[in-house]
Amino acid sequence: MTIQIMVNEREVEISTGITLDAVRAAFKPGADLLVLNGHVGDGGESIAEGDEIVLLRRGEAPDARELESLLVARHTPGIHGKVKASRVGVAGLGGLGSQVAIAMARMGIGRLVLADFDVVVPSNLNRQQYFVDQIGMRKVDALSETLRRVNPYVAIETHDLKLAPGNVHEVFGSCDVLVEAFDRTDQKEMLIKTALDRLPDTRIIAASGLAGHEPSETIGIHRVSPRLFVVGDLQTEARPGTGLMAPRVGVAAHTQANLALRLLLGEEE
Repeated sequence: MTIQIMVNEREVEISTGITLDAVRAAFKPGADLLVLNGHVGDGGESIAEGDEIVLLRRGEAPDARELESLLVARHTPGIHGKVKASRVGVAGLGGLGSQVAIAMARMGIGRLVLADFDVVVPSNLNRQQYFVDQIGMRKVDALSETLRRVNPYVAIETHDLKLAPGNVHEVFGSCDVLVEAFDRTDQKEMLIKTALDRLPDTRIIAASGLAGHEPSETIGIHRVSPRLFVVGDLQTEARPGTGLMAPRVGVAAHTQANLALRLLLGEEE
């Protein structure tokens, strides 16, 4: 007789009466971490119908097929296929952009197009996805390094430059969704206007009003036009006494990321 179990997110058929050690020998010899239904095993456990097993070698990253299987299992094949075929641009890699990019990588986005001309400085660490040992690095390089630790199989395209009307199309012309993640109002206005004029097939997700520590539920999504969305409360800007802080910036960034996902899946707000 045989039973169906899951091994590293793939459904497989095995004989009844075998142990976790036997599964290791059959599917990943040399694995030194055996997880059975969410708990670390010692190898002697008996395997039953429907068990979920994860076999790992400590310190070894999953290969592309294994990671793909995991993402498909979590997303369902239809959703994952759309995400994998999509391209998302991120303009500005600060508190918003660095977190949006990481969320996209964790989802298995097909290609990330990242643009920023800045370097990591100590004051960035209060809300941006960088680390002490990355201080002084170009943000495009530091974030690429982190993204490859999250998901080494996402295609990353970086542009270490200052965006201007003359290069927005060249940088983001292939993107399905463009996330505006600048701090300065003039940069925001330039990017939005240029993208609306020059990128007719791209949806734009901007941000305005996310400073301080106001309630999270005041971060909303505002549809300004068929292709332009703005995330935030539209009024709480950074000023003395109202700084940019990790929790609320994170809420806004992940609202942008979730909206990007919905747009890629055809679920218009």
